[in-house]
Amino acid sequence: MSGIPCRLRCWRVRCDRRFLFLSSFGRLPGSGPPPLPPTGSGSIAHPGWRRWSSRSESPMNVFDRKMKRRQKNWASSIPGSERYDYLKEEVGSRVVDRVFDIVRTFPLALDIGCGKGYIAENLNKETVQTLFQVDIAENVLKHPIETEIPTYRVLADEEFLPFKENTFDLILSSLSLHWVNDLPRAFKQIHSSLKPDGVFIGAMMGGETLYELRCSLQLAELEREGGFAPHISPFTAVTDLGNLLEQAGFTMLTVDIDEILVNYPGIFEIMEDLQGMGESNCAWSRKPLLHRDTMLAAAAIYKEMYGNDNGSVPATFQILYMIGWKPHESQAKPARRGSATLSFGDLGNISKLMTKKDK
Repeated sequence: MSGIPCRLRCWRVRCDRRFLFLSSFGRLPGSGPPPLPPTGSGSIAHPGWRRWSSRSESPMNVFDRKMKRRQKNWASSIPGSERYDYLKEEVGSRVVDRVFDIVRTFPLALDIGCGKGYIAENLNKETVQTLFQVDIAENVLKHPIETEIPTYRVLADEEFLPFKENTFDLILSSLSLHWVNDLPRAFKQIHSSLKPDGVFIGAMMGGETLYELRCSLQLAELEREGGFAPHISPFTAVTDLGNLLEQAGFTMLTVDIDEILVNYPGIFEIMEDLQGMGESNCAWSRKPLLHRDTMLAAAAIYKEMYGNDNGSVPATFQILYMIGWKPHESQAKPARRGSATLSFGDLGNISKLMTKKDK
């Protein structure tokens, strides 16, 4: 993926939003108690409360978290790294749009996997009063994007949140959780860190992300090497996301999808921009090297199968958005089972029933 000024030919060619899981109610009035006073002053801190994850510590261990940390640190240190931020900036702004839909002021919020602050730059004081930012990579925390909100940056692994229960009124995350090994455990930690009636709003890559690149590489390897290895990291399926959030204890769930289509000159520019974003594959099962002949074959297959008339190639990013609330006694609850006064069979005669009731 390339930078906007030089290689990016078309930004949002298609935005296809589909609501897949919606459990009834919108937001509810009321806010939690005032936040705890911050202990720092906008500085980078390494709390040291948790160990870094490693290959042997968790039964769910798909990704090399230390490798992901190195990738993000490298990506944020290269000259002109901001030209690779376009996707994260776009998704960060869409996450904040969902925050603005909730008519409430959040005294204390947390941004998990904050990066340079793609969420924070879109927030305002009227919505969030204080924001804690957590990321695994220290370099991204050293050069944050400016924001009007007081922020406190913490160096910590998103898999091991170092916060007490019932701390935050709002927890956000944008394009970070798809690199977490144990997603069910991560959701439970987020749920625990929220105050009652607090809300979690997040975005992560979905299973159809970069399917064009995945297919092209697999076909090229089969042709040139007689087999293929995974080169695109595995992503969570949207059909599983609602269940995982519900199992973690969230209520009033909403999950929806955006598909963002970006056009590039070719496969090499896509892979270069993935690296510049810090989004390169870090799965333990990844193949360390790709042969030159295989890469050339993949580029040709990509253009043949998916290429546009103008010679560019598309890359699809499927973004899964999720909203979940921590239960509170003030929240609306579904009606008692069996309390309905109409059946589905009455729907065809509903106009007659309403007329009869008015009389």
